[in-house]
This record gives sequence, C-alpha cells and structure tokens, in this order.
Amino acid sequence: MIEIDAAVERTLDQQRDFTALEADVRNSPRTGGTVDALVLRPDRDRRVVVAVAELDPDDGVIGDNWRARGSSSTPDGSAHPEAQVTLMSTRVLAAIEPDNSRWALAGDQLLVDFDLSLEFLPAGSRIFVGEAELEISEKPHTGCAKFSARFGSDALRWINGPVGRELRFRGVNARVVRGGQVSVGDAIRKA
Repeated sequence: MIEIDAAVERTLDQQRDFTALEADVRNSPRTGGTVDALVLRPDRDRRVVVAVAELDPDDGVIGDNWRARGSSSTPDGSAHPEAQVTLMSTRVLAAIEPDNSRWALAGDQLLVDFDLSLEFLPAGSRIFVGEAELEISEKPHTGCAKFSARFGSDALRWINGPVGRELRFRGVNARVVRGGQVSVGDAIRKA
C-alpha cells in the first residue's frame, strides 16, 4: 500500500507533443486488457495505491470515499450512481505523466491498459474486471481544474479536445453490476 497526497500540484507545465502519442492510445487492447493499478480515495486529496480492491454494487470500491463524498451533479448531493467507479487508460497517463508514481493523482480507481473509446465501449456496455462486472455509464468523465493543477493545462486541453473525448482520454465512469475482488494484473474483457 502506497499513500499519496493528491493536493501536491505540478510545479512545471511541461511542453509535450501529445498528438504524437495518440497512436499508442489508439492501439489499446480490445481483448486481453489488464488492470495496471488500483487506487482508493479514502479522503479528499488522499490516494492509497493497493494491490487488491473489493467492488460492491451498493458501495462502489470498498475503502473509497465515493458514497461519502457525494456529487454536485445529483439534486440532493448524494453520490452519483453512474460514477461508482472510474477507469483511466495507463497509455494516456504515460503520455501526460512519465512518472508513474504520480498516476494515482488522476483520481481514478482502476488504471487500465484497455480500449475505453466511445466506439468500443458505448454507454451500457459491460466489462468483466477480475471477479467483478461493470457497466459503462452515460455520464461523461471529464478533466477539471484539479486535473490541470496535477498534470498541466496542456494535458487538460489534450484530454478534453475532440479526439480526447472520442477516445475517452480522461476515462470512463461505470457502475458495479456484480461485485467481486479485483487485483493488479487481472484481465479485462468486454462482456
């Protein structure tokens, strides 16, 4: 288990040609994907990298603050049921942040090597991850000011651009259909 303070901001906005890195993201596996990292968010601005996580249909990722944190996009401020779990491509993360020890700062619980594009995983698609089954939500997952502070404004513009939205560079929201254990190295496949 590794704990990371997510309040730490990037001190230098590195100039990178992200478009040159798109080919690698486009080549993300559609079969034989893997879970590369698991991250819990027990408190605001705190990340805990773990080797194993338990997913639950009611509580999302056990040990994560999804339910307690709530959501500004629900009328009563309760946790958004379509955003129990977020997945992000490690190929995108590698493009925006060469230091993989900082990847947990993205705030996604499942960091994966898998095609998350709209074409391959439209809303309603189901995927098997370890023992769990997830359903991809219609609710989009987009970058914000915190993401920009942690990875730079160029990275935020790249992931939120037209290609980034189509390929879901920022990742996807999902809900847990069937709970179970997920471990680093587990396979991911479309149902």
